[in-house]
Order: sequence, then C-alpha cells, then structure tokens
Amino acid sequence: MTALLEVRDLEVTFRVGPMLSRRDIKGVAGVSFDVSPGETFALVGESGSGKTTLARAINGLQGISAGSVSFDGQRIDGLSTGAMKPMRKVMSMMFQDPVGSLSPRMTVGDLVTEPFRIHGVSVDFRAETERLLNLVGLNETFADRFPHQLSGGQARRVGVARAIALNPRLIIADEPTAGLDVSVQGEVLNLLNDLRERLGLAMVIITHNLHVVHHIADRMAVMYLGRFVETGDCEQIFDAPAHPYTAALLSANPEPDPDKARNRISLPAEVPSLLARPKGCEFHTRCPWASDRCSRDAPPVVDKDARKIACHYPLQPGARPPVAEATP
Repeated sequence: MTALLEVRDLEVTFRVGPMLSRRDIKGVAGVSFDVSPGETFALVGESGSGKTTLARAINGLQGISAGSVSFDGQRIDGLSTGAMKPMRKVMSMMFQDPVGSLSPRMTVGDLVTEPFRIHGVSVDFRAETERLLNLVGLNETFADRFPHQLSGGQARRVGVARAIALNPRLIIADEPTAGLDVSVQGEVLNLLNDLRERLGLAMVIITHNLHVVHHIADRMAVMYLGRFVETGDCEQIFDAPAHPYTAALLSANPEPDPDKARNRISLPAEVPSLLARPKGCEFHTRCPWASDRCSRDAPPVVDKDARKIACHYPLQPGARPPVAEATP
C-alpha cells in the first residue's frame, strides 16, 4: 500500500545558550517512518524524547534542519505558511490540553465550525455543528456552552470534532488522553478507533501512556533523545521487546491483574541532557545490559523480525537484565 505520510531522515535543530556561546542541539536526530491510509502509528517515549517536536515538524509548525516530509507523494517540508494552509485541511492536529486548546471566548458551536471559517468553506454552520457533535457523542445542546462549562472528556470530544470538521485524511493527536480519568480515557480511545474506521482516517498518536498504544495503534516507534530505538508492529513489540529501553518502558506499565508477578526493569540515572549526549549508544548510561562496546560505538539500525532496532545486542524473548527488581 502506498504511504500517505512519509518522513525521511528528519532532523530538528535548536540554538541554545548565551548569545556569545550559542550551540546547536538536535531535538529530533534523523528519524524515518511511513503511515499508510487508515493506519494508526504511535510515537512513544519519556517526556523530552522529542515526540511533540517531531509531530509539530510533520505538520509544519516547527522548522526542520534536514530530511523531508511528504504527504500523499508531495513534499511539504519548507512550504510557506500560505502554501501550507491547504494541507491543514487534510492534516489536522489535536493538541495536548483538552480545555486549554479551546478559546475560552468561543462557544462549542463556534469552535467546531471555526475550521470552515478559517478555510473559507461555505456550509450550514448549525447543521455542521449538529453533525460534528453527534459524531463525537455529544448532542446539539452543547453548542451554546463555553469551554469552562465542559468536563475534560467533553472538551476532548469537542477537540476531536474540530479535528475532523474538514474531513482530513490524517490526524496528529498529541497525548489525546492526557489529564483524563481512566474510564474517560477508554471512551476517548474507543471514539478515535470508531472514527478511524468510519471516516477512513490515518492517525499519528503521541503518548507516553502504553495502554493507549496497545489499545489503538497498529505500529509504534519508541523514541529516546530524539532518535527511534525500536520501530515495528505493536503486538510484536509488546509481546517481545527487542530494545532494552522498550523493555524497561513495558515493564513499568501497570499490570491490571494483581495476581500476576512482573519483573520491573529499573533505569538508573536521569535522562541525559541533549547538551551532553552520551557517546556510543546514547542509552548506555542507563542500560542494564550495556557493555564497553556500547559506550564507544553508536549502534547501527538493524532489521530483525520485521522490526528496526538500534541496539548492539537486541534482546531475546523473555530476557531479563543482570539485576532485576521483582514487583509483586
């Protein structure tokens, strides 16, 4: 299947520090992936791993320093604001804060139909308001409410309605369940899954919540310090993670069955600063399996079991670190 979104060797560089001694750091350091029509692709990693920066770069909200972004075969990186505007009709973005991303001065009805006004699309605004609210599980009585009168879950549904207003082909959702109760998270994920199937959407989901990934995504990429360390099918990665960082993230995922014992992989030390990237494998300062080679040589990206893994010693199924913390 032809890819809808193609990202190749993308880099995002920031200049930081005092004026006379500024230096460049890479927030995203050469990542590549595709998203097919109707597919959900998840970007996973700790805070500061570069997920949101990558998402903003894809959507033209953040400049890139190298690489390319193509949508439906058309290069879109480097487009001017005016040239990028038509692309925002087919590439929609949902921001992290469900309430804060909505203007407090606008009613729900105005918020969900604002994309039509921005892009000069002539519609029956009242009819479109009702249609969009019904699509996300809200009735027309919400049209006259303001954001402060909504719960977090309702505000997120309004954000989803805005995102699908112009019938986009791709939605980029930054932490779509952030700040929501667990039960409401499930409702939002079910809504996104339902809309994907009904509308034929492709999605890029940015999250640190692995329950979200397991529930909604087809494929995933695990990010660390702006790089992909493991990319592949979600079920395959959840069943047998091959990169030590992936294994550590999954081991920390809450287990709903209290009778199941798990081995939790503790990661020592803090995430290194982008100003002082470790040499060799950048994860070696925290990796329980690291060797001297890891501190010297950057690992190549290898294909293994239909996955791409950046590790000198990909893990075997069921692998445990030399010292594991048992968690009842």
